[in-house]
Amino acid sequence: MACELETETVGDGKEPVPAEVSEAIRTLIRWSGDAPEREGLVETPERVARAWREYCRGYGDDPAYHLSRIFHEVGGYDDVVLLKGIPFQSHCEHHMAPIVGQAHIAYLPGDYVVGISKLARVLHAFANRLQVQERLTSEVANCIWDHLKPQGVAVVIEATHGCMTGRGVRTPGVIMKTSRMLGVFRDDEKSREEVLKLIAS
Repeated sequence: MACELETETVGDGKEPVPAEVSEAIRTLIRWSGDAPEREGLVETPERVARAWREYCRGYGDDPAYHLSRIFHEVGGYDDVVLLKGIPFQSHCEHHMAPIVGQAHIAYLPGDYVVGISKLARVLHAFANRLQVQERLTSEVANCIWDHLKPQGVAVVIEATHGCMTGRGVRTPGVIMKTSRMLGVFRDDEKSREEVLKLIAS
């Protein structure tokens, strides 16, 4: 039997927030040194809770679904398809701090192609979860490889990490770059150089 949690609302008609979630956020506010009863913070727990539901909406999204509608009639097109500079935001699973960056997704079609917006949807479905950049890169590439059956997949992600810029080493401006190559982009040096040149141009 599912457990029913007591909920709180703030009178705005939005989805109720479980009371234990709101209280957890109030506890964090107190622990940080402020007073959750203060005027500016009274509704903050519910706002934060709803924000995190939005940040993590990828848990309710099936990335593979976005690759289910394919197109066979492409006029004989047999070259690289590249979607470059897709902006995204995620959150680090270690500190729950923002990861902000852009992704470049390329594939060499096999027997069919997919609408280009679907590549961005696959990215966002995985990014809207608690993540590490290395896994995010692999998950996007593997999903396209497994469900689109292309000849090759290349995913390059560049991002900044709030856990590095706002805490700890406090070093802003550092960009982390990760890549995942599959198929011909992994096995054939010429193909890999071609796709990386396209991404860099």
